Amino acid sequence: MLKPMTIRHYPALQALWQSIKAFSINSIDDSREGIAAFLTRNPKTSVVCEQNGEIIGSILCGHDGRRGYFYHVCVSEDSRMQGIGKAMVDYCIEALKKENITKVSLLTFTHNRLGNTFWEKLGFTKRNDINLYDYLLNPENETTINQ
Repeated sequence: MLKPMTIRHYPALQALWQSIKAFSINSIDDSREGIAAFLTRNPKTSVVCEQNGEIIGSILCGHDGRRGYFYHVCVSEDSRMQGIGKAMVDYCIEALKKENITKVSLLTFTHNRLGNTFWEKLGFTKRNDINLYDYLLNPENETTINQ
């Protein structure tokens, strides 16, 4: 069952995110406070999938007034290949359309074969004409990648 993501889902979200191999988690951005701030700015666009009282999928979805963004798109490993990811993407796209957003972007790791294949099957286009640059504003926002 798809539900709008709220901060009350945070403990279950954190457990899900930590269970996904090669999933990137930031110490500040993905803290309870960081997720609460994201959801405050984007109260209607993020989604969770709950099954038997357990969160088995999530998409953090927000926008800047011009373009939508997907973050932390995941489905628990034992719940994949059942259409959950596509259903969550459809949910978020509809939520963005209701807010008059006309384009959505996302990032995937180049080595994430499963994720890249998923996005291509849904019709997302890989961009080769841009470079992504990061500039770290807070060195305390450490990134860990699940093993």
